[in-house]
Amino acid sequence: MRALRTVLLGALLVAPTALAQEALRFDSSLGEVVVYPLGHASLRIETGEVVIQVDPWSDVADYAMQPAADLVLVTHDHPDHFDPAALEQLMGEGTVFVMDSHSAEQFAGEAMVLANGESVEVMGVTVTAVPAYNVQRMRDDGEPFHAQGDYNGYLLDIGDLRLFVAGDTECVPEMAELTEVDVAFLPINLPFTMPPEEAAACFRTIAPAVAVPYHQGESDPQVVADMLADTEIDVRVLQLP
Repeated sequence: MRALRTVLLGALLVAPTALAQEALRFDSSLGEVVVYPLGHASLRIETGEVVIQVDPWSDVADYAMQPAADLVLVTHDHPDHFDPAALEQLMGEGTVFVMDSHSAEQFAGEAMVLANGESVEVMGVTVTAVPAYNVQRMRDDGEPFHAQGDYNGYLLDIGDLRLFVAGDTECVPEMAELTEVDVAFLPINLPFTMPPEEAAACFRTIAPAVAVPYHQGESDPQVVADMLADTEIDVRVLQLP
């Protein structure tokens, strides 16, 4: 585990349906990295002059009021992650869109497709697609909410800072292969991903310096913090819409 120094910033973000959220600040060899949890699974990440938007969704933020995006990451094509209106508002000259193949097929613009395990470097940030899928939780017809091989989480290497945004997934075996993760965002909403108890176990497997339970639904992120109280993992408990 690489050394990590973190500061919790009292900056406030006001989303249309959200309580104000705290920004998270981290040091990296490229300078400060600031993560703004906009709500649900939507994040804005800023490093230097590079602005990264992850799974932008109009229900939690007014993207017409967001800064211009240099890089937009979409994990999969469900409407709370793939929102054409939000994507259009973020589309500017030179904006790079990175998506799974299903999202890219429906996107009106040009997108770079990353399959599980593939990587690309964009503006000094290395983005690697990590498998995101269901093992236990299925639809009524027996099909998983998220099929193996179809969708992505993203591992972002920003200088010496490694940030993992899991997308919609359970604690799949590939999580054990992740190394030197500094900051990890794992979903805790049911029935589509995993409960807080499973996420806590997954955080133990990944062993990040900082853990953020996101994509919360009706689940309580404090459960994750309580279950990891005996570890050195710094759990950030945010109340996300």
